[in-house]
Amino acid sequence: MTRPGLDRPGTGTNQEAVRRHNLGTVLRSVHRTGSTSRASLTNQMALNRSTIGGLASTLEDLGLVRSSGPVAARNGAGRPSAGLEVVSRRAYVLAIDVGVDRVVVGRVGLGCDVEVRARMNLPPEPAPEHVAQTIVGLVAAVRADAPAHSSLVGVGISVPGVVRQADGVVLFAPNLGWHEVPFEKLVRERLDLDVSHVLANDADLGALAEHVRGAGVDVDHLVYVSGDVGVGAGVITAGRPLGGAGGFAGEMGHMSYDPNGRRCHCGNRGCWETEIGAVAIARAIGAPADVVPTLDAVLDDFDGPAESLHEIARHVGHGLANVVNLLNPQVVVLGGYLASLHRLVEPQILAAMQRGVMAAPGAQVRLTRPALGGDSVLVGAAEAAFEALLADPAGVLAG
Repeated sequence: MTRPGLDRPGTGTNQEAVRRHNLGTVLRSVHRTGSTSRASLTNQMALNRSTIGGLASTLEDLGLVRSSGPVAARNGAGRPSAGLEVVSRRAYVLAIDVGVDRVVVGRVGLGCDVEVRARMNLPPEPAPEHVAQTIVGLVAAVRADAPAHSSLVGVGISVPGVVRQADGVVLFAPNLGWHEVPFEKLVRERLDLDVSHVLANDADLGALAEHVRGAGVDVDHLVYVSGDVGVGAGVITAGRPLGGAGGFAGEMGHMSYDPNGRRCHCGNRGCWETEIGAVAIARAIGAPADVVPTLDAVLDDFDGPAESLHEIARHVGHGLANVVNLLNPQVVVLGGYLASLHRLVEPQILAAMQRGVMAAPGAQVRLTRPALGGDSVLVGAAEAAFEALLADPAGVLAG
């Protein structure tokens, strides 16, 4: 005799897992677009209207979405249908962007609305414990006026270094002077918040944000090259982050560029970073070394001869040609001070890149600046922090 639920163990559990997955898929879609139609969700998820309606009702009961007026399909085809829109203040995350010279903490609502932010400057090569304690103070500031009905659901932290994501250890952050630092643990213990914590490389998070919300929306192959004293990169390929065997892919600033060149912070000689890093650019424009951490602002106000940056532009373009030949991206986004440099010498960068790139990948790539401006990394940290909620909305809020 068949005994339902006993002779077939796990059936109910499997059905519940499918429902949780579908619930997360609906929330992810509304989170990323701000609003969408139920008809679009039906087509996207290949589910019937009543199932979509039930999922939407559950998310409304959780307070994460609300019904809205008719919404047109993204492709403009068909009639508008009943919509759903995100309730940004029902859930929020803490996005923490650790730079070489400062820390920025944002309170970011669902839909990635940066509600409030706080910033504190850092001394040169700050101790990890000092940075973690600085974060505690900034978190208290941004949470002070959080709505009482809003739930904290995650913490996302970016650092300009090589991160071992399995245990949140910063293996190497040369411009911070860090080696083998258990930074996620340091922050988690001091914040004492019962939510998930995610630590990741800043360029990887910048790539994620520009892919989801910025210059790379609807693009499956993207490279985000970031300048923050040093040079890093995040790669999206086939719509997914490229991490490599240990999660360390994307250290383009340390690809061998000139074996006889200058010594790099990483210990090698002639890395690409030695030719296009902030120190090299400051040297080219005759700026003092103390402007290096704020080079983007210096370049934004730069009124000297652009010719002083032409050699830097040549190195940027030549290195990008190697990147394009290797990865065949559709979009390359230049972030940090490289965005400011791009504004000044875009023709020279493009000319150098075109001299070195192969015809086929060169014809497919577009070079641009971040659509999210200076917030790419902060928004990327928020997206990473929201992942737990997007994977299991009911479970995270119940916890």
